[in-house]
Amino acid sequence: MSVTDVPRSFPSPLPVPPIGHEPHVWHPDFDAYMSRSERRRETGDYYSAVPAVIAQYGFSLPEGISADLEEAAYELSRFDAYAAAKLGMDDHELSPMASILLRTESTSSSQIENLTVGARKLALQELGEGHGGNAQIVVGNVHAMRAALDFARNLDEPHLLAMHRALLSAQPGFAQYAGRYRDQLVWVGGGRGPRHATHVAPQPELVAGCMDDLLAFLQRDDLPVILQCAVVHAQFETIHPFVDGNGRVGRALVHAVLRNKGLIRSTTPPVSAGLLTDTQRYFAALGAYREGDAEPIVACFADACRYSASTGVKLIDALEEQLAESRERLHGIRRDSAVWRVLPRLIEQPIINRDYLSKTLGLSPMTASRAIRVLTERGVLDEITGGRRNTVWEHRGILSVLDDYAARLRRD
Repeated sequence: MSVTDVPRSFPSPLPVPPIGHEPHVWHPDFDAYMSRSERRRETGDYYSAVPAVIAQYGFSLPEGISADLEEAAYELSRFDAYAAAKLGMDDHELSPMASILLRTESTSSSQIENLTVGARKLALQELGEGHGGNAQIVVGNVHAMRAALDFARNLDEPHLLAMHRALLSAQPGFAQYAGRYRDQLVWVGGGRGPRHATHVAPQPELVAGCMDDLLAFLQRDDLPVILQCAVVHAQFETIHPFVDGNGRVGRALVHAVLRNKGLIRSTTPPVSAGLLTDTQRYFAALGAYREGDAEPIVACFADACRYSASTGVKLIDALEEQLAESRERLHGIRRDSAVWRVLPRLIEQPIINRDYLSKTLGLSPMTASRAIRVLTERGVLDEITGGRRNTVWEHRGILSVLDDYAARLRRD
């Protein structure tokens, strides 16, 4: 079986080894329902990718790209410090503000793949009062992002597979594929076969070796962190090691690298929000990487990091403003009242019920009911009928901030 390299017709300021290609013949499954003409169209030769080895690849960084990466890293680090100061808690990973930033990143990452869900539906799903659908899938991405923080502590295969398991276990019909590499061919675009796909991933028997190489690349500490994030992500998407969820796991992987290398310490910047502003550029950059040019994907991630830092500050400030307005509405309430414990939780979970307060804050049913009544009487919460089983209450201002942020991404 021969391997042919992809020819490069242009010089790159940041070259990487291009992928090779293996020739194969595709025959649609006999039980696949196809018309005769469609079956003929999908039968025949195709080429699958052979990813290059990158574990020890020596990058030669032009001065301009190096300066761009340094600036983006500085902006991201400054955002992280700002977020940490605003969080005001020792355990930032578990604080309400950190949780909503993680959820915002998860939602943006899902939107790149047209898995769109509003803040209200997502909050209901997290509360156990949703109706499934896209919200259930996005909640799986939230779980994967949380698992990415564990992966950041130990960049090994078991933790990577745990991240994928957290993602796909919440996706109906895919539990059997969760947490393991694929044993079948996958491709991007092109319909019901690989012959007309925009990218055909490596044959399944190559996946484990390719992932060993990628995990070895993750151990390096001699590269600019954002460059390492971009290359790891592009290589991961080229390998496409799973049956489904590759894009979302690949973007969660970025946060594991940011955290592991120490560029981010306190929170989860919405990097995927920056990618979402120009998905055409993002997908084109992945294609360029496969052809041997890493500059577009590195520039794409540098810009996304800057965007996430800038808009992340605005998001934090807008949520802080909602809390300040709510505190004003609660003026005169005793400081030992349970409402003051509930209020910060509304950032993380802007729709609540009595069970949620009992589970998260340890409040008795009577105390939880009293707190909700006071918050409703003071205009902080509104009772709604959106719950699947129980009555729920929402903070409309916080939900509006989150929806406005998502809408701005689609406009930018």
